[in-house]
Amino acid sequence: MPEQLTKQEVDSKTDPSVAKQYDTETPKSEQITDFYKTVDGLKIGLLTTIRPNVGPVARSMAVAKRTGPDFLFLANNHSKKFSDLENERTVLLTFQNSSSQDWVSISGEATTVSSDDKRIKELYNPGLSAWFGDLGDGVHTGKPEDPRMSIIELKAKYISYWKSTVTSLGFAKEVGLGALTGKVANTGVQREFFEEDIEKMREIQG
Repeated sequence: MPEQLTKQEVDSKTDPSVAKQYDTETPKSEQITDFYKTVDGLKIGLLTTIRPNVGPVARSMAVAKRTGPDFLFLANNHSKKFSDLENERTVLLTFQNSSSQDWVSISGEATTVSSDDKRIKELYNPGLSAWFGDLGDGVHTGKPEDPRMSIIELKAKYISYWKSTVTSLGFAKEVGLGALTGKVANTGVQREFFEEDIEKMREIQG
């Protein structure tokens, strides 16, 4: 149910939506499991790099593999995101479920891996070739041996996500009641992982 906005929240310049939904009760292990379920279910996110003289630039990317809190992508090293990463390794990876409104934000550092990395063959699937094309020269084939095919490896440093705890109907009802009564809608839980949490996630590698 919507909750009352307090004077303390206003005086302390607190965002009441975040404060009232911030999860301090769910065990960290369960929060981690929910995080993995969310990103594994979505598979495609927006990877944002920083481009000199432009700023943040985002593009849709399919996750090739997730290992714990870290992500691998297969991409064409002729694309501008590779030159972006040569200048600035800081990246942002986001996911959103338009049905449930669940969202995930992952800040971290990305490195690129040479085209002869053996993991490319493990991550490759035939559908990827459609995005590379085959020049017909026996080299630029769009297959794992293609020198254009490289890995982007994202190491997470900070993760925040929001998980809905109501149905679509419940969401609409909660927002409607909040708007009608002046109270703050409470439709889910806000969670975050810091570097200490993330290092533990790597040790466990869920």
